[in-house]
Amino acid sequence: MNIEQLRDYCTSKTGCTEDFPFDNDTLVFRVFNKIFALTSLNNTEKPTVNLKGDPEKNEELREIYEGIKPGYHMNKKHWNTIYLNSDVENPLIFKLIDESYNLIINSLPKSKKTELGIA
Repeated sequence: MNIEQLRDYCTSKTGCTEDFPFDNDTLVFRVFNKIFALTSLNNTEKPTVNLKGDPEKNEELREIYEGIKPGYHMNKKHWNTIYLNSDVENPLIFKLIDESYNLIINSLPKSKKTELGIA
């Protein structure tokens, strides 16, 4: 997977916005200002994405995959860094993006979900 594929998939999510709140390198994907994914645009040799996940599942994934590490510059319990060109296959990366997005969606109040048309 490359950064363009990652971006296309993330921005296809309902209500997704993207911005650079930290610097000109870190692209952040959000729903109602809540981050569900972020990636570095300058790290082309070893592209990564940080994704939110269930703490227990995060630990399991780290034990199974060499390309999944505790979230870089993030809460290590809730975030993983996934190396895009590693032993982590694209279908799993897409699934983990979905799970991160859904964690944010599920935490939104009903009014926000209604605004997105998903309540």
